[in-house]
Amino acid sequence: MMQTSTGPAALSRSKTNLALATLFLGMFVLGSGELLVVGLLNLIAADLQVPIPTAGVLVAAYALGLAIGGPILTALTIRLDKRTILIATVVLVIVLTLVPVLTTSFGLFVAARTVIGALHGLFVAVGFVLAMSIVPPERGGRAISVVVSGLFVSTALGVPLGTLVGQVLGWRGSFTAVAVLSVVALIATLLLIPSMPSTGGGAGSQAKYAFAPRVLAALAVNVVAFAAVYSALTYIVPFLESVTGISGAVISVFLLAYGAATAAGSFAGGRFADQNAARTLVVGSIGVAVSLLVLHLVGTIPVLVALALLAFGLFAMGMVPSMQYRVVVLAGPGAQLASSLPASAANVGIALGAFAGGVAIGTFSASSAVITGLIIAVISIPVAWAAGFLKPPVVADATVPAVATPEPA
Repeated sequence: MMQTSTGPAALSRSKTNLALATLFLGMFVLGSGELLVVGLLNLIAADLQVPIPTAGVLVAAYALGLAIGGPILTALTIRLDKRTILIATVVLVIVLTLVPVLTTSFGLFVAARTVIGALHGLFVAVGFVLAMSIVPPERGGRAISVVVSGLFVSTALGVPLGTLVGQVLGWRGSFTAVAVLSVVALIATLLLIPSMPSTGGGAGSQAKYAFAPRVLAALAVNVVAFAAVYSALTYIVPFLESVTGISGAVISVFLLAYGAATAAGSFAGGRFADQNAARTLVVGSIGVAVSLLVLHLVGTIPVLVALALLAFGLFAMGMVPSMQYRVVVLAGPGAQLASSLPASAANVGIALGAFAGGVAIGTFSASSAVITGLIIAVISIPVAWAAGFLKPPVVADATVPAVATPEPA
């Protein structure tokens, strides 16, 4: 099956790179805004006079909005021009980011975070579709990796910098900074993102492909893989303090190293996705399992722990472009709707992993969360291997969306 050019008109290499850079910037801004609350939770709770566990609802609300609202908004807007959707999404994000800056209502804060989460899911879905439509079929994985790496660079750089701004100027100053960066992303979107009319029919016609058993099986890989990662990652600070014996600023250095590894892994993962996405998921699952095993065995040796965290970040996030690419390919004509599903599946995995790790660490010791992640990672290996045998649909109609490209052998 050959790729049909139903997306934007062919762009020059420079315009393509600028468009991808704009999508990267959008993901960076959204990722920074999503995770900023984690670093400022104590300040927010104190200022709004709510308990810290109550303030944690802000994190859950965002995740819930992304997991559920993202696919719903994608379905509702599927017939609109992708550029128009991105512009409207960023405008709404700017407005809603300023809500907590201008009000003291915790309820409005939660509502705004929920809607921004849904808009984040929409931006991810549309951004991936547009990115894959402006590059040749053999570079689809690398296009995805450029976009998704914006999220991981925000983890490595945006969140620590935003937390620092919050400590100096107050948490509202950090949210104002995110709004300003969003304005920059909006200007870039207006100037550099090409028009992409809707292709592939409405949500109804795409749903039978987007939610086909083969796509749901591929999404299971996302759920299990992210559950393995976040079983350990959510409670990595207690592990570093209790087992490795480090604290304070040194922990920040270890987390920064992990964040840098995730960004590097997401970039490199795009090339592997183009070569063979199914195989990349198996290798990545094995790599995560081995990294967690090493982390458990050498947990008392700081230098080796740092190396294990580097490998953990590289393998874990090196799989992400392949996860997205496999789902889009397996959905065929339902690719536009299906492009919103990997992020939802990932958030389900994150929630399950955080819960499993929390039960383990609450029942046993600080190292039990890492062991729990290891067990789930071992389970993810045969799941990824079995999903590798899934095949895209054979569609008689030649008007397949531009994103529905065949996976290279």
